[in-house]
Amino acid sequence: MEGQRHHLLEILLVEDNPGDVRLTRVALDDYKLANRLHVVSDGVEAMEFLLRNGNHTAAPRPDLILLDLNLPRKDGREVLKEIKQHDALKRIPVVVLTTSKAEEDIMRSYDLHANCYISKPVDLDQFYNVVRSIEEFWFCIVRLPTH
Repeated sequence: MEGQRHHLLEILLVEDNPGDVRLTRVALDDYKLANRLHVVSDGVEAMEFLLRNGNHTAAPRPDLILLDLNLPRKDGREVLKEIKQHDALKRIPVVVLTTSKAEEDIMRSYDLHANCYISKPVDLDQFYNVVRSIEEFWFCIVRLPTH
């Protein structure tokens, strides 16, 4: 497809729930696009990864960020705000992938320039399908800027 990349796709998952990390990894691996999933479990580590600080000095620039809102140390709303205010990071698409269905969270995420907002389904098959749909849309249909 036209938007398909010909290099390894770098995905940063910012998620503190090990079960959701596992499901996301399985769904992405199963889809067979060449991707590398990087996982951080809190907002402080997410920003260290993105800014290549601390233990992440060799971190690649992600092609896509999957961001939970409810995170320890620094919540996803703060992370989203920092990403979208940073010149070197603001073009990276951020998909908010969270359990919250609150209208306030949806509105706030879009106000902070999230590229899309998805409430995590409780059903395992639906969760799996959502992750695969995210990957297909962002890496097979959409044309992303090069870094």
